[in-house]
Amino acid sequence: MKSFEEISLLYEISEALNQHMDMKKSLFKVLSVLSESLNLVRGIIFLINSETGEIRIEIAHGISEETTRQIKYLPGEGIIGKVIQDGESAVVPRISEEPLFLDKTHSRGIVEGQDYSYICVPIKKDNRVVGAISADRPFEGKKSLEKGEKLLSVVATMVAHHVINIENIRVEKEQLKTENIRLKSALENRYSFTNIIGNSNKMREVFQMISQVSSSSATVLIRGESGTGKELVANSIHYNSDRNKKPFIKINCAAIPENLIESELFGHEKGAFTGASHQKKGKFEMADTGTIFLDEIGNMAPSAQVKLLRVLQEKEFERVGGYKPIKSDVRIVAATNSNLEEMVQQGKFRDDLYFRLNVFPIYIPSLRMRKTDVILLADHFLEKYRKEHGKDIKRITTPAIDMMMEYHWPGNVRELENCIERAVILCNEGAIHSYHLPATLQTGIKSKTLPLSLEDGVAHLEKEILMDSLKNTKGNINKAAKLIGVTVRKFSYKTTKYNISYKDYR
Repeated sequence: MKSFEEISLLYEISEALNQHMDMKKSLFKVLSVLSESLNLVRGIIFLINSETGEIRIEIAHGISEETTRQIKYLPGEGIIGKVIQDGESAVVPRISEEPLFLDKTHSRGIVEGQDYSYICVPIKKDNRVVGAISADRPFEGKKSLEKGEKLLSVVATMVAHHVINIENIRVEKEQLKTENIRLKSALENRYSFTNIIGNSNKMREVFQMISQVSSSSATVLIRGESGTGKELVANSIHYNSDRNKKPFIKINCAAIPENLIESELFGHEKGAFTGASHQKKGKFEMADTGTIFLDEIGNMAPSAQVKLLRVLQEKEFERVGGYKPIKSDVRIVAATNSNLEEMVQQGKFRDDLYFRLNVFPIYIPSLRMRKTDVILLADHFLEKYRKEHGKDIKRITTPAIDMMMEYHWPGNVRELENCIERAVILCNEGAIHSYHLPATLQTGIKSKTLPLSLEDGVAHLEKEILMDSLKNTKGNINKAAKLIGVTVRKFSYKTTKYNISYKDYR
């Protein structure tokens, strides 16, 4: 039957385990209770790394954290290693007489006339050893050691759940850290400016400018029509800069109501306005040492423009309802499809803010200004959505490409991407034809995409079949004629009629 002192001790340990939400604090409290009650010199909880098998000191009482941080044991190494390997307790009556005792912590100096005993018991979950708990105490005889071992075994059972949770949390953190590194690497690769599609002269100029400005901390103003890929360029600037490991915060100025944009950008203090029930950090605080992307900057409210100007000039701001200046080390990348110069003349945009933002402007050309990139982009989006929708589509036919080349693309790259995705969904063949494209591309005399008569329609279709067959056979007339089921003589006659040269397909 347990003594009153033992029951009181176990109750105190139970209270300690439930006292703190932080499991490490709870376990340290357990060691403190044991130290006071059992006259321990020091107590240690060891934990096995489930991935490497290494044994490390998780919690120590009576030894500094600095001393224990780098200490590791292997299964079977010393008394601790044997206890964890065998799953059996170990008792050393006199530490000074035990050769297996390694004392890696170098914390056990010999005191004249005093020797110490050492008890180490495994911490188990079912039949699996997950760690160990050890205690040093002054040598007081055999009975005292037996009593200490039994008590420590009971405590080991009580703390097993906490120890397992600590290891599970560590594993989860390591997995999250690894996943975070992988995702950041994927983002850097995805938003590398070399992955922006385009080989036209105008896009090469854009690539050169991204390359030049990324390594600096200069404010960048990205100009261009809607759908040209301004956000993609902003991503590339951040992920190719020295700040790529720091936060990248995006905010669409047009999507936030005028009365909330200041709070969204700079945060607010509790009670600053109706509904401000707690203090809130703004985007600039969250983006500290990183980059903030202000999309549709032309839609920013005049009151917010004043504060933004101060951030650019003084590198500090105050929360809404606050008076304490907050320092801000943030790189600003802004974007707009508005004519800011015209807005400045009309008094809708501050001229001093315009000049502060316009340090390094980058103009993204519209798709109609880089028609040579249409085929590259179309092929890229075809590959993307072919995989996404599980379609076995090999190519885009020549007439469909001609139709896309003739179109003026008012929605730019975004419109082209939507157009290709729609075509992939509609297509149940091996190639995307002109009739898979939206009606906006197929109508109109100017685009030359629809026949004006039955005769013209038949001629148009006939020409398309001839060109496709030559493309498939790399300009071999014999194979092309056989492919569409006509004689070589008839094939040659038709190609001459439509002014199609087989040499163009070799």
